[in-house]
Amino acid sequence: MSPIVRLTLFKIPDASLVQQIAQKYSTLYQEALKDGKPYIQLSAGHIPHADPRSRGYTFIARTVFLSKEDMNYYDELDERHAEIKALLRGRLEDGPPLVVVMDG
Repeated sequence: MSPIVRLTLFKIPDASLVQQIAQKYSTLYQEALKDGKPYIQLSAGHIPHADPRSRGYTFIARTVFLSKEDMNYYDELDERHAEIKALLRGRLEDGPPLVVVMDG
């Protein structure tokens, strides 16, 4: 089974919040635990260039999982992900982020 790559595109109007979220994603793969062990293969935050083709998205999170079950755990039970969601709650433009999931 190939890894699952997930891209999440956010419209975060506050530049300082973008930097804060980028920092959280840079260490997420080490800090997020499942059964006491890291389970995210890769996590990274990217700030796109200011370009009309970016359609207002100001931050892109990339996470890689070995299985759909790991991704579901991340969405539903992971404490670090819950912290990120809480930090962003009510602070995004145009509703929830765009999430794209694909085989790696």
